[in-house]
Amino acid sequence: MALPAQHGPPAPDGLEGFNSAPADVVRHALLACCHSLRWIHRVAEHRPYPDVDSLLAAADEAAYDLSPADLAEALAGENLTQLPDGAHSAAHTALSAAHAAYESRFGHVFVICLDDVSPAESADLILAGIRSRLANDPEEERLLAAEELRRLARGRLTRLVRDRSGRPVAEHCQ
Repeated sequence: MALPAQHGPPAPDGLEGFNSAPADVVRHALLACCHSLRWIHRVAEHRPYPDVDSLLAAADEAAYDLSPADLAEALAGENLTQLPDGAHSAAHTALSAAHAAYESRFGHVFVICLDDVSPAESADLILAGIRSRLANDPEEERLLAAEELRRLARGRLTRLVRDRSGRPVAEHCQ
C-alpha cells in the first residue's frame, strides 16, 4: 500500500498520541521520518510502545533490517540537504557540484544526519562528507548511507513524538 507523499492527517501528539492514533495517521506521520514502507509498517505495527526508548529501539531495528531495495526506496524519498539561510553562494555552488558528483557515482542523493551540528558548520560538514565518501566503493557507501538514514529517522522520530509544549518526550537523538 502506497502512502501519499504530502498532506494528510495531522501528526499524533506525543508518545501517547503516537500509540493511540489510527494506523493510517501514524504511517503517514512516519513517512516524514523514513521513506521505506517496510520501515514504516514495522514501526507502526509494533505499537503501543511503553516509552520513547522502546520506540527508538524498534525504529533502529527496523532500519538495520532494510534490504537493498528498501534502502533504495528510502533514499529515493530523501531531498538534498539544505544549507541554512544566509549561506554564501559559493558554498551553494560547491555543494551543488559535489551533490551532482555523488549522485552520479552512487545513484542517489547524499544523506547525512546534522542533528548535532550548528547551522554555521553544516555547509563545511556536508561538503567534507561528500568529498570523503566519494572515494568509497558502492557497498561501503551503501552501508554508510543506511547508517545516516537510520540516524536521520531516529532524530525525526524523536521530534515527531514531542509533546504540544514543544519539549521533546526524549532527548535521545544520536
